[in-house]
Amino acid sequence: MSVLDLPAPAPTAPTRTRTTRATGAGEATGATGAGAASVAETVEATEFRLLGPVAVHNRLTQTGITPAGPKQRALLATLVVHAGEQLSVDRLVEELWGDRPPANAPSALHTHVARLRRLLPAPGHEWISTLPTGYLLSLGRASTDAARFTRLSGQGRATAPGDPRHATRLLGQALALWQGTALQDSCHGPLCTAEADRLEEARLTTLEALYEASLNCGRHAETVSDLERLTAAHPLRERLYDLLMLALYRCGRQSEALGVYERARRRLLGTLGVEPGPALRRRLEAVLNHCPTLAPADPHRPDLAAEVARLQTRIDRLVEDQARLLRGIREQDPGT
Repeated sequence: MSVLDLPAPAPTAPTRTRTTRATGAGEATGATGAGAASVAETVEATEFRLLGPVAVHNRLTQTGITPAGPKQRALLATLVVHAGEQLSVDRLVEELWGDRPPANAPSALHTHVARLRRLLPAPGHEWISTLPTGYLLSLGRASTDAARFTRLSGQGRATAPGDPRHATRLLGQALALWQGTALQDSCHGPLCTAEADRLEEARLTTLEALYEASLNCGRHAETVSDLERLTAAHPLRERLYDLLMLALYRCGRQSEALGVYERARRRLLGTLGVEPGPALRRRLEAVLNHCPTLAPADPHRPDLAAEVARLQTRIDRLVEDQARLLRGIREQDPGT
């Protein structure tokens, strides 16, 4: 199966999303007893989605809410990105209106916050607190898709040296969370723009790790076309050229691998006025000299750490079975 760039995959389960305008304040009523438990369950099932269109998703019901207006989406995104942090009125006004705020900007901001409060799930739960000089959103037991992505990406990159196959699964799961560009249609100000740039860099780093792990699984032939496309889409990322050169070389296409280096060099010189960095130059030398380190690892080589873990699990089960057997013997013959 080809390893693919995954900027906008289909969700793993169908999601019913509604675009909602906040209605009357009477919707946000308190809850006690069984209702309180329902509020807690709803909060825990809530996931704020930032890796694509900004939305609120319920993992239990597979339903979602998307704020109707761009200002509402930008406000929600800003508060979620800085969850647990007080954001001043001035910073939020700048984020929503830039250098052209309305005449009574604090009042307009307050109106947007009130609408957003009525929109969020679990009526009775205080998502947004009003503080003397600003606002603060508390996630509580809710989560974000960005946090899930970061966790899976980190696990995949940590696993890659010892178990590249498992790493490809983890990294693929991380990339599958993306439903479009980060904070899509919500980057009006510096806070969301900076976060979107950070998340995009993390996505590309995860993609590079995924292709490296795939090459270490012996999938060099499958990755060539994807890496060709990615180097065209991101022509200044030297790591992608590096991986493409390795994939081509392992396919027996040395001259094409050398051509990739020249293409990268021309692009870097023409755009940035710099030569390729040390890593790409070392790859060139290795390809020219047919360095043995370029040879693919044996994809069937046993993973010793995984084998030890499996053996330990079997030993633990045998010990449990033995203890169970001894207990049964004692129960049948108390004098034993």
